[in-house]
Amino acid sequence: MVVGAGMVGAACALYAARAGLDVVVLDRGPVAGGTTGAGEGNLLVSDKAPGPELELALLSCRLWAELAEEPGRAIEYEPKGGVVVATTPEALGGLEEFAAGQRGAGVDAVSVPAGQLHDLEPYMAPGLAGAVHYPQDAQVMPALAAAQLLRASGARLIGGRAVTKVLRTADGAVRGVRTEAGEVHAPAVVNAAGTWGGEVAALAGVSLPVLPRRGFVLVTEPLPRRVRHKVYAADYVADVASDSAALQTSPVVEGTAAGPILIGASRERVGYDRSLSLPALRALAAGATRLFPFLAQVRAMRAYVGFRPYLPDHLPAIGPDPRAPGLLHACGHEGAGIGLATGTGQLIAQALTGRRTDLDLTPFRPDRFAQETE
Repeated sequence: MVVGAGMVGAACALYAARAGLDVVVLDRGPVAGGTTGAGEGNLLVSDKAPGPELELALLSCRLWAELAEEPGRAIEYEPKGGVVVATTPEALGGLEEFAAGQRGAGVDAVSVPAGQLHDLEPYMAPGLAGAVHYPQDAQVMPALAAAQLLRASGARLIGGRAVTKVLRTADGAVRGVRTEAGEVHAPAVVNAAGTWGGEVAALAGVSLPVLPRRGFVLVTEPLPRRVRHKVYAADYVADVASDSAALQTSPVVEGTAAGPILIGASRERVGYDRSLSLPALRALAAGATRLFPFLAQVRAMRAYVGFRPYLPDHLPAIGPDPRAPGLLHACGHEGAGIGLATGTGQLIAQALTGRRTDLDLTPFRPDRFAQETE
């Protein structure tokens, strides 16, 4: 049983089903009704330093490419690549050092001198110091992709039912969940509840310190394709890794297959407050126009808000929870859940069936925070 019908839950369902398991997916709302529906659909290696998350990203990117080649899999997969831009020579030095480490870990990172930037992005602002091009970066349409993966899994979907308790036997093993409409029994429960993963963990009697990190995205009017890649400033990587609760913004600009341009990225810890933040939106617009001046003449049609599931060490919780046999976690991916979903789903399926996992799950252990919270 998978709790959560977002992208990560859909991927867990797909790979578990392909491993021969019968799967039920529960969600208190619709498919992609949480963080997934508020995402940009990024499949990135460019923003990850060498380590466990980058290994998971490389695995996931390979699996996404395989899914995109399957007949009838309409997920708007676009392997357009990413361009990380440095505005100053100092920033470029840091970016090149970061990219050198990534290359050693298997990332394709191509240095782009200032004079060649407009070959990649003709509408980019002049005067930038340089960039690194990441051909492995890609994008999907997140809500569509989640729905397609769920459909392909053949899982039984039960929507509109909130989980009120994770059921456990006298010896502590998980045996299903209780919902508002009754009990659903299963020998294993996968917590793929995203930002609400900590709440689901608590229903099983274990702690997982998932916190919401709010972010906004601006959506422009449909345009002819003027932004070819995912383009962002080098300080975005530092913002992702930051532990600050205050508002942080760094320009992230990308076109879509449908025409609108998506503009991010903001981060702040304000609980589940969905209020519109004009300072955040102004900062997003200003950062985007610094990278692409033509955007100053383009209308923003709407903005949407979502909550990234944040864990203190910036790594997701993936795999069995030794504190509750039969409970597995697949949450806490922060802003990378779309991209990391396929690898996460495959690792969960391997753990469920007792197979050797493609990656060492030790860095992702769900109980790694236990001493800090007990």
